[in-house]
Amino acid sequence: MPISDHTTTAWAGVVQEAVAEVRTRIADARARGGHGQEVTLIAVTKTHGPEAVLAAYAAGVTDVGENRVQEAESKMAQLAIPVRWHLIGHLQRNKAKHALRFSLCHGLDSERLAVALHEEADKAGRTLDVLLQVNVSGEGSKSGIGPADVPAFADRLQALPGLRVRGVLTMAPYEADERVLRTVFSGARAARAQVQAAGHDAGWLSMGMSGDYEIAVEEGATHVRLGTVLFGGRT
Repeated sequence: MPISDHTTTAWAGVVQEAVAEVRTRIADARARGGHGQEVTLIAVTKTHGPEAVLAAYAAGVTDVGENRVQEAESKMAQLAIPVRWHLIGHLQRNKAKHALRFSLCHGLDSERLAVALHEEADKAGRTLDVLLQVNVSGEGSKSGIGPADVPAFADRLQALPGLRVRGVLTMAPYEADERVLRTVFSGARAARAQVQAAGHDAGWLSMGMSGDYEIAVEEGATHVRLGTVLFGGRT
């Protein structure tokens, strides 16, 4: 589907203002938190068209997140701009080969998926960057490795050289209060330390979305995944 100049221009103005405000808030939260980390802003464009990706890129955002492989690949086919694509949603094992199209796979949440991703990366002669998804909150509706299982799981991942474990992803409960948010995000920091202790170069923490990203940055987030605050409600 062609993307009109008018549509792109309209998106660009709105998104540019939103990105500027978000970057200011991230810088302030980073200063308050005192962890000294660099923070990557990932524009989550799920359910929005490719014009959202163009608008984000025009505003200086070069990292784009998608939850679904099919939607991401549709946008990739329509765009020729040098953004880094992040797969931030759950990935089924039978779609493991598609993960190779992404710069970072955020949702490594099981050993079976790890093996499938390793095999696809190995066949392609590649190393795939991944984040270990940890269910710090313990919610049944969320996937991920339980915190108590992180050390052993991280040890086993050493046997899969097709994967490079760069850190941890977690998701906080929706509409949680600040105390709960800080508990979850600090728990992700602890999980990352365990992954590092297992010998992985795991410096990244993907946590924080539109409703809680400032607290996440205060608690050490290196990657925040923002959609609504940049693009408005989902279509």
